[in-house]
Amino acid sequence: MSKREFERKPKSDQPVLAVCYDFDKTLSPDNMQAQGYIQSVGYNIEDFWKESSELAESSNMDQNLAYMYKMVKEAEGNFVLNEKALNDYGAKVNLFPGVSSWFERIREYGDRQGVIVEHYIISSGLKEMIEGTKVAKEGAFEKIFASSFYYNERGVAVWPAQVINHTNKTQFLFRIEKGILDINDFSVNDYFAPEDVRVPFRNMVYIGDSDTDVPCMRLVNSYGGHSIGVYDAESKDKSKVYKMMRDGRIKYYVPADYSEGTELDLLLKAIIDRTAANEILENKYYACKKQTREFDNQGNREEQKNVIL
Repeated sequence: MSKREFERKPKSDQPVLAVCYDFDKTLSPDNMQAQGYIQSVGYNIEDFWKESSELAESSNMDQNLAYMYKMVKEAEGNFVLNEKALNDYGAKVNLFPGVSSWFERIREYGDRQGVIVEHYIISSGLKEMIEGTKVAKEGAFEKIFASSFYYNERGVAVWPAQVINHTNKTQFLFRIEKGILDINDFSVNDYFAPEDVRVPFRNMVYIGDSDTDVPCMRLVNSYGGHSIGVYDAESKDKSKVYKMMRDGRIKYYVPADYSEGTELDLLLKAIIDRTAANEILENKYYACKKQTREFDNQGNREEQKNVIL
C-alpha cells in the first residue's frame, strides 16, 4: 500500500460550482486525433477509426484501448510518439467560438456572485493533447481527467497509463465531490456526511454532446445538478441532443458557442445565480440540523446525569 501523502482540496466557506466538460465535439468541433495526428501517419480519418473499431471488436478490446494501441503502432517509423509530440498536436486543435475566453470569464462572474467556479475535463480523449491546447496552458482547468500514455525510459509512449471510457467517467464526479482528485487516492470511497462534501452534486454542471456522456449526465441529474447538451452551431444538427432530451439525460441543450451573451453563456450564469441563492438555504438547513443535534446531545447528557444521581 502506498504511503504517499495525497493533496486534497479542502471545503470552502464559499459555495463551489464544478463545471465538467467532455472535450471532443463539446469544446472542439472534431475528435482531437483527427486534427493533425491521423493525417501525419498517412491515414484517411474514416479509415483510421474504422480499423480502430474493427480491432476493438475482433479482440474484445475497449474502444479507447484500441485507438491508443493504433496510435502507438502507426507512429512507428513515422515519428517519435512522446509527450511533446502529443502536446504539439494538441496545440493545433480547433476550439468552438468563445472557448478561449470562456473559462476565466465564467470564473470572474462567479466571483462577483460569491461562487467559486472550477472547470474540469472528463474525457476519453488524450490528456497530453488537451494539455497542449492554449486554454489548458493558460490554466483554464482545475484538473484534466483523460486517457493518457505511459512513457518508457526514452520518453516514448508504449502503454496506456489511464483509459477513460463512458462508464468509468462517473468516478471522477465523486472525486470532484469530495475534493479527492488524485486517481490513486482510494479515500474517495470513504463516507462523507452531506454537509462535509466539498462540491455537492447539486452544484455540478456536466456539458457534453453525445451518448458517451450519458452516465455522467444521468448521475448529475439524479442528485439535483445540471446537465447541458451542446450541438455544433454551424451544422445545426440537433439529433443527438433531441435524443438525450427525450431520454431524460439532459436538462438543457444549446449551441456550442461559448461567446459572451450566447445561450450557453446566459444559461451558465443563471446556474451560478441559482447556486448562490440555493446555498444560502442549504447552509441554513445544515445549521438548523447541527443545532438540533447539539440540543439532543445535551438532553441525553442531562438524562444520563439524572440517572447517575
